[in-house]
Amino acid sequence: MPLPPSGVPEDRLARLRGPLPPKPYDARKITALTTNPGCDRRAVLDAAGVDKAALARRMGFDPRFGQSPFAITRGLAFEELVKRDGHAELFRLLRQQTGAPVAEAAVTDLNDVGGNASLAVRQKESARLIERMAAGDADRLILDHPVLTLEVAGGTAYLEPDALTHRVGGRFHLVEIKSFPAIDGVADPLDVAQAAKQAAVYAIALRRAFAAAGHDPDLVADQFLLVCPKDFGNRPYGRLVDLRQERDTIAFQLERLRRTADLIVSLPAEATFDASDESNRSADELASSVSALDAAYSPGCLSFCEMARFCREEAERCALPARLGSGMRNVMPGLDSTRTVLAHLGDASGQAVDPGQAEVLDHLLRAERLRRSRQGNAA
Repeated sequence: MPLPPSGVPEDRLARLRGPLPPKPYDARKITALTTNPGCDRRAVLDAAGVDKAALARRMGFDPRFGQSPFAITRGLAFEELVKRDGHAELFRLLRQQTGAPVAEAAVTDLNDVGGNASLAVRQKESARLIERMAAGDADRLILDHPVLTLEVAGGTAYLEPDALTHRVGGRFHLVEIKSFPAIDGVADPLDVAQAAKQAAVYAIALRRAFAAAGHDPDLVADQFLLVCPKDFGNRPYGRLVDLRQERDTIAFQLERLRRTADLIVSLPAEATFDASDESNRSADELASSVSALDAAYSPGCLSFCEMARFCREEAERCALPARLGSGMRNVMPGLDSTRTVLAHLGDASGQAVDPGQAEVLDHLLRAERLRRSRQGNAA
């Protein structure tokens, strides 16, 4: 789970979340958050470990996406196949893709440490082994499910890549195992892009861990090994995928995130996101608490955020420019409603203009006059 953002007591987060166990950060959540870094709403809900899908359902906005139980089971089964017999298939793909002789590599399973599966214990042991590997004291070691940490909006997230290779060609490679197929050597570009974003989050965390320990962050390879089923069977297929663009973009967006401690402090004392079955909070009470946090909705949110249908209805009700897309939001900064724009375009005379909106409205009025002039010339 995420550690509490600096300055926010855990009991405050627990009150916001209710009795449901906290949902941990993972690479998917962080990529979604950095895709829309201006969304205070998602930042707070993720920092508090709120089950956003359960919250959306309690408010009457059931999410329309997500992995099916079948897909999750298939993914786990495929990962087990890749790691069967001492990770034989993973070694085969590493030899094939990097040319490295890895048959002698040892594997350390970090799913638990001496029977202790706590993230904090696993992270400490992962850090110890990664330090040894970076220093050159463990040249033939592959880590299975190491735990890394990453600062996200003032809090600390625990992250679990599928594997980390030993030094190959002077650098360490992250491994992502996915259950989507590669047909004739080509996987769905959108699936590959999502995998690259997740690998980029792990790469950022690993680079920062190396830098903090006094090692060159460039020891982390610019490519990761993507492993997925070949064609329509279960035979593992692998290829190296460049992650530099995604890594640099996500690192930049992480720096732009507002500290969730500052956002949480501004919430009303009675605010709650308790979506448990035992909760006596009405849908309206929950919606009021959610609406106390600014959202940065755009239609693209529907593809990755559980709260998107609620935010879309809110944007429609308030006629927010963003409901028409991020492009519309960007050309109308400071304008709270498309109704405001249409009212001024229809009849600008005699209407009071907020000083913060005057410049944008002036540009829009000139654009409207130009449009009408061109329409007249065309006629």
